[in-house]
Amino acid sequence: MHQQTSQLIHLLRDVTGLVVPYGTEVTLVEGSFVTLVQSMGGSYTVIVNGNMVRIDGDDADALGKENESLTYETPADGSVNEEDLWNTLGTIYDPEIPVSIVELGLIYSCEVQDYDAGEGHRVHVNMTLTAPGCGMGPVLVEEARIRLLKVPNVADVKVDLIFDPPWAHHMMSDTAKLELGVFY
Repeated sequence: MHQQTSQLIHLLRDVTGLVVPYGTEVTLVEGSFVTLVQSMGGSYTVIVNGNMVRIDGDDADALGKENESLTYETPADGSVNEEDLWNTLGTIYDPEIPVSIVELGLIYSCEVQDYDAGEGHRVHVNMTLTAPGCGMGPVLVEEARIRLLKVPNVADVKVDLIFDPPWAHHMMSDTAKLELGVFY
């Protein structure tokens, strides 16, 4: 679902979100009023007290919305389904751009590694931003980490923000180029 309209909402319960662009966790209190400004990829962007906050789809009920979370089948052999990882990353949208970070070409790699703790696996992601000075980095990194931890058999997630090679328009998918009107 892709929605970019303003809607005043009364929170039905306490809910945790990430402050944009810092990625800091904050608890929004039941009964508070927030303005829903974006709904994409199963997450919601609201404005509360002049701050943008991202709320995960697992907490949609706090906004009076239906849960839009991904569902996964757990591999019996304890492995991690790499398609689940990429599908999960594909649900993360830059709060300022209505295209997923995968379609934008911001994910350079996503690798499954053994985890030292013995249970589950570590996922290591290298990602970039459309510009080194983009302020959305912290919230996108934290959202990727939180969402990937929901994939079965993932015990730890490390997301590194890298800038080599620098991002360029040609890294976007054709879908992203069409959505953003980029034709070069």
